[in-house]
Amino acid sequence: MNTEWIAVDWGTSHLRAWAMQGAAVLDQAQSDKGMARVDKGGFEPALFELIEGWLNDAPLDVIACGMVGARQGWVEAPYSAVPCEPTPVAPFRVPGTDPRIRAFVVPGLKQVAPPDVMRGEETQIAGFLASHQNWDGVICLPGTHTKWVQVSAGEVVSFRTFMTGEMFDLLAGQSVLKHSVGHGWDDAAFAEAAADTLSKPEQLAARLFGLRAADLLQGQDSSVTRAQLSGFLIGAELAATRPYWLGQQLAIIGAEGLSDIYTKALQQQGAFVETANSTQCTLAGLLQARNLTRQTA
Repeated sequence: MNTEWIAVDWGTSHLRAWAMQGAAVLDQAQSDKGMARVDKGGFEPALFELIEGWLNDAPLDVIACGMVGARQGWVEAPYSAVPCEPTPVAPFRVPGTDPRIRAFVVPGLKQVAPPDVMRGEETQIAGFLASHQNWDGVICLPGTHTKWVQVSAGEVVSFRTFMTGEMFDLLAGQSVLKHSVGHGWDDAAFAEAAADTLSKPEQLAARLFGLRAADLLQGQDSSVTRAQLSGFLIGAELAATRPYWLGQQLAIIGAEGLSDIYTKALQQQGAFVETANSTQCTLAGLLQARNLTRQTA
């Protein structure tokens, strides 16, 4: 296998790597050794568990994005301040690596007021814009911490982060609602709940306890409860982000299932939504970062 370089997406909980030849994927591997599960000296061994079979005689560039560049990561890659291009500077070199690799980490973005940060999403945004020339609008990146990003003239102008995904996991797994939330899904229940809190976000806390009461008093199906919990939280998020998405050109970059949920909620409000595959955007963004590295070498 003639690997030219290695792309890496290293998040808090997972590590994904791809053997690359130009823009083409030759092979891929992943593990659960995300940043939170690796100590300071364990990053290179965790990576080599996945990539050792791809290495050649000549050293290969490893281009990584995500939480691997955090203060607790492999090397701290300082944030770039918005407004700026998604990847305004070349990735930071990891010192002292095995001679078979040259490892680089893409820096994240920061916003001073209101204070906000991102790591990893900037690479997806760069990858999206690489195939959408002169694109202006708003990009939503749903996940544990969903990002809403205003893009204009090739730059990230501003962004806001919402802990909607983490709140869902906490409420479904650790609150009183854990006794009522199941694993199924009900599209109609989600749509109704999202519309309800989008129009009345101040009712969110009461709506949440109502889910437990509906189970106790009416025996509500746990799949309905799960969909309603998601709908209430995403509806509140959409109410808060209305200035971002209302009347704007809008793109969603994320995992297919979660992107579909956000798309349906937004389309219900009359928004026109374009979706993009998160992995494809990540790889396109890492390719751009690799090109920056080569230009400054």
